[in-house]
Amino acid sequence: MDRLKRTKFQKNGKENMKSKDPNYAVKVEKAITEKYGEETVQHPKKGWNDEKEKEYLEDLKGFYKYEESGMDEEQEINGVFIPKKLITKNSKRSCPVCNTYSFRSNDDVYMSKFNCCEKCYIQYVEGREERWKTGWRPKNG
Repeated sequence: MDRLKRTKFQKNGKENMKSKDPNYAVKVEKAITEKYGEETVQHPKKGWNDEKEKEYLEDLKGFYKYEESGMDEEQEINGVFIPKKLITKNSKRSCPVCNTYSFRSNDDVYMSKFNCCEKCYIQYVEGREERWKTGWRPKNG
């Protein structure tokens, strides 16, 4: 039944377009206004004035000044330069076992639970969780 309604509507829409009703656009706009409200058919520049334009441009300048100010501040971590705004004090990105720096989400899981990366978990912890929890760590070197 729904399919028949759609087909009928599509046919009616095509007929209106074929007959080139000069008021078709007005009728569609009126229907949209009734269904969604007056604001949906207003021109975007209706409420725009010189004061709003000036305010918008100042906000835009402020945004780009903020973006440019943080670009020069970078910190080197294991040979990689990372913007300081991305580095937090609580972030654990270097594995304390193998000193590898990683952005992988899998490493986050193992880092929070076992304080090591996924690679070290597989090599040293998997199957030996109790020993790891007691404080055993591999010797580096």
